[in-house]
Amino acid sequence: MPTSSAGSADAAKTTTSGGVQSLERAFDLLERMADAGGEVGLSELSASSGLPLPTIHRLMRTLVACGYVRQQPNRRYALGPRLIRLGESASRLLGTWARPCLARLVEETGETANMALLDGDEVVYVAQVPSKHSMRMFTEVGRRVLPHSTGVGKALLAGTPADEVRALLARTGMPAATEKTITTPDGFLAALEEVRRTGYAIDDNEQEIGVRCLAVPVPDSPTAAAISISGPAGRVTESATERIVPVLQEVARELSAALANNGSATGAG
Repeated sequence: MPTSSAGSADAAKTTTSGGVQSLERAFDLLERMADAGGEVGLSELSASSGLPLPTIHRLMRTLVACGYVRQQPNRRYALGPRLIRLGESASRLLGTWARPCLARLVEETGETANMALLDGDEVVYVAQVPSKHSMRMFTEVGRRVLPHSTGVGKALLAGTPADEVRALLARTGMPAATEKTITTPDGFLAALEEVRRTGYAIDDNEQEIGVRCLAVPVPDSPTAAAISISGPAGRVTESATERIVPVLQEVARELSAALANNGSATGAG
């Protein structure tokens, strides 16, 4: 039988972690593109990644051919439409993995539990486990809301630089869902500072009168994620908040560990 060519061996070069180097580099470039807003030039990618331009050009050419990247008329590169399908499928799986943690949250707090992601400038709910109370909150999975009027929105944006938050709010506007909705950038930034100080976010009748929500970010999530509980203001009181927040934070850590385990590599044998 003929021996493998040097080119084939180079294409399958492995890293110290046992992975394929070209794949690791390609995904690293995709993530750098996302961090840069979705569109970059080759020189920018070379400067941020440390890879030589010829290597980046080969990788981008492959990604373009597969539809995961597209080349713009200005010669810059943008994330491609085939990534949308992957993202939607991953979001559904993320919700599936979260359900056991959300079920525990419902069991321990008695209120409806939700998981949400930041998708562009909007918050999208990807999982929910309803409360067993006859009077309970319900948010359909897939619903999109603006972040300024929700607890999960505050939790998701708490670690985002102020100038980026202001830019997002300028794009979305800050319409009032209720008379208690925060409608100024300064007011929202003050709320984010409070989230960083206390470790949790509150929606106090800001999205819907009579409803209070408590939310926390999921630490070290592969994409910005938050979990929350929501219920009638008469049940989600100040005293209930003191009891619920530690449970929320513990479940968020549990969910973070579950996501890390789902993302870890296993031996093929």
